[in-house]
Amino acid sequence: MNTRAVGRGIRSSLMGVAVNASLALFKGAAGYFGNCYALIADAIESGSDVFSSLIVAAGLKVATIPRDENHPYGHGKAEPIAAIIVSCMLMMAAVTIAVQSIREIRSPHTTPAPFTLLVLVVVIVVKETLFRYVFDVGTETRSTAVKTDAWHHRSDAITSAAAFVGISVALWAGKGYEDADDWAALFASGIIVFNAVRMLRPAVAEVMDIAPSPEFTAAVKMIAQAVPGVMTVEKCLLRKMGFDYYVDLHIWVNGDISVSEGHRIASDVREMIKQKQQRVADVLIHIEPYRKQSGDKA
Repeated sequence: MNTRAVGRGIRSSLMGVAVNASLALFKGAAGYFGNCYALIADAIESGSDVFSSLIVAAGLKVATIPRDENHPYGHGKAEPIAAIIVSCMLMMAAVTIAVQSIREIRSPHTTPAPFTLLVLVVVIVVKETLFRYVFDVGTETRSTAVKTDAWHHRSDAITSAAAFVGISVALWAGKGYEDADDWAALFASGIIVFNAVRMLRPAVAEVMDIAPSPEFTAAVKMIAQAVPGVMTVEKCLLRKMGFDYYVDLHIWVNGDISVSEGHRIASDVREMIKQKQQRVADVLIHIEPYRKQSGDKA
């Protein structure tokens, strides 16, 4: 387990907690005093972001727990499970915003105050900056949960951008368009659901042990193939556990060598893969004896 990568992921999540808690209070107050439900909807999402970032940090922390008797492959699955929980929370927040937006549209209310536009500009800049930082951390650490947390921030920025458009329409068009910001919040809830589903799919795929990229698999296979004594690699299967990968290999060696020699070759393959691909935590190798057939070339 790359503890440095986990540490960066946890720090980025805790930074998100601090920023979102501040923004939730800021937007909630501005929305209440500025007669703007779109800002209140933004505050609701920022509130959910606080809990989602805490869940991501907790998931990353659990993922670092070493292997034990009951968890021989470690606790790495806690990381994509955290991403699944965060995605579901994002969907719930979107549904809450949509329901309340419809209620506001059906209820008469006053035009939002002009100062709410300035508030939204600040929010958009802050959340987009936070998205880019956290997403870069998620990309560098290859963490599904951290990337999911980043998209939570991007969704907040999208909601704020939609609210900005809605309030601008309400202020510019005047009477009869007071609910434009509510329609904007309703539109933004659809975008949030789309992003939630987009984040949910890779997390579920990781829990289901989806294979990594063909390029990564091919690189591991080439390393094994280059080890002296390996005649060919029959199978190369990989699965991701948190930040690490576990490899199952079937390799062919000369069928006339001793068991000890075959064991030595397998150990060389294991060590070479772990040395050249530091994301690989362990390699399980099955040795197949290869004997020259009568039809084979000399």
